[in-house]
Amino acid sequence: MIVAVASGKGGTGKTTVAVSMALALSAHEKVTLLDCDVEEPNCHIFVKPEIQKRELVGVPVPVVDETKCNACGECGRICQYHAIVSLKTNPLVFPELCHGCGGCAKVCPTGAITETENEIGVVETGSRDGIEFVQGRLNNGQPMSPPLIRAVKRHAPPDGLTIIDCPPGTSCPVIAAIRGSDYVLLVTEPTPFGLHDLKLAVETVRQLKMPFGVVINRADAGDGRVADHCRDENIPALLEIPDDRRIAEAYSRGQAAIEASPQLKTGIERLLQTIQQSVKQKGTTLHADL
Repeated sequence: MIVAVASGKGGTGKTTVAVSMALALSAHEKVTLLDCDVEEPNCHIFVKPEIQKRELVGVPVPVVDETKCNACGECGRICQYHAIVSLKTNPLVFPELCHGCGGCAKVCPTGAITETENEIGVVETGSRDGIEFVQGRLNNGQPMSPPLIRAVKRHAPPDGLTIIDCPPGTSCPVIAAIRGSDYVLLVTEPTPFGLHDLKLAVETVRQLKMPFGVVINRADAGDGRVADHCRDENIPALLEIPDDRRIAEAYSRGQAAIEASPQLKTGIERLLQTIQQSVKQKGTTLHADL
């Protein structure tokens, strides 16, 4: 099963939940943790894996042979991202905008366009105490993370439990990370910003017709509007994590939350049982309390 842990905004505790799930469940089953927040990966801080392999990731970008180009403009017309532009002249290429689809090379009538690899980042793989760990690191200045996210996800095994720590928000990187998952966990916090961005995240997964539930972090630190909204909109609130000083102190030391809170480990184990039953029952959920 693949569980994606996402959030409408940053700072809600998404990584805390993803890492806690991996550590709590690795004693019982095969667990793979994919850190797809490639612009700022931080699961490794808490998992502390031994990195065993690094592989460079690139996307194909066009290269124009000006001696063959007849300035027909077909390449510019097919590119939806304006990564290659021809204004009755030899094409101008903007590698940072290229999505690597190869369309420009296919429509070029003179064969003037070939492709070369533009390195965008690296995928690192390792392990710790039964957890297979994979993370992506996007190179500084690279504007597009979905190709690297997809490269990380290709390391997901066909069996066991795969947990994906997604980027925050609701844009293209998030869609790339959650697509193909069996279940999406949306982590939020009981604040006005948390509620606002939770609504956006819920709309996103509903558009994708994916089963999902909500984890409310620091549940007793704000007001009850998030819980009320989940109840009113028939959104399953699967787990509430209290505002525990021990968890905050452990986080500041680079320690996993479940190392400071045994109750959280119990809640996480119940959470997985809830998700498994929800997937089997196609949307009927239970509630896992700490």
